[in-house]
Amino acid sequence: MFRESGVHCQSMLHGSSGKNGGDSYQQNSLEDSSRSGPYFDKSASKNVTALLGKTTYLNCRVKNLGNKTMTLQVSWVRHRDIHLLTIGQYTYTNDQRFRAIHKAQSEDWTLQIKYPQHRDSGIYECQVSTTPHMSHFVHLNVIEPKTEILGAPDLYIDRGSTINLTCVILQSPEPPAYIFWEHNNAIISYDSTRGGVSVVTEKGDSTTSFLLVQEAKPSDSGSYTCNPSNAQPKSITVHVLNGEYPAAMQHGGQAKQPRLYSLLLCLCLLLY
Repeated sequence: MFRESGVHCQSMLHGSSGKNGGDSYQQNSLEDSSRSGPYFDKSASKNVTALLGKTTYLNCRVKNLGNKTMTLQVSWVRHRDIHLLTIGQYTYTNDQRFRAIHKAQSEDWTLQIKYPQHRDSGIYECQVSTTPHMSHFVHLNVIEPKTEILGAPDLYIDRGSTINLTCVILQSPEPPAYIFWEHNNAIISYDSTRGGVSVVTEKGDSTTSFLLVQEAKPSDSGSYTCNPSNAQPKSITVHVLNGEYPAAMQHGGQAKQPRLYSLLLCLCLLLY
């Protein structure tokens, strides 16, 4: 349910100024469950790292609220513009990407954000309307994973060598569900009749995928694309050579420029 609010409900914000410090944002740290009043369970109300465009949830767990939900309200406020987003189970913004989620008898008050963008990054305040009001701050960081292929944009190798391509997915809070490798816009089959094609994927803080193509042939030349499920694809052009050595050629990742070396040798002989 969405409700229009023509103002930012300053009475709910108690004169909030958007700054972290000061009396206007007095943060209640009542973590002792023996207290009779409400308090935040910070272990269930953590900062969030979200993928660009993928629905995310900011959670705020309020303990000991009990039957006081009739008199006390839990709200979400966006600090960027001091905008009141939700009160209780109701949403107070025209931006339909935001939605309040709360189940009956639950201690969790959740802010859902669909299709998060970079501009949504920042501080969000979970607020309980006690006197003075209680606040817990959750930081949202919206990131976009990046794909890199080492050696791009071009790789030159000799015929009969092994094509060894390394694709790295960076800045991803979780590994991609899958990584497709493509050759000239066609998905590579690792059990094709060509043979000698394999892939190894290592997952961690960053995910790395290695594509190996043994006994390279001229027909193996072309565009190779690493296409992970959670990031933009990246391509590299592979040139399989028959003994030709362009100046910019790389062999096994190392520059190979025999003509340049020959010229330097001749110059040294002339000078001495």
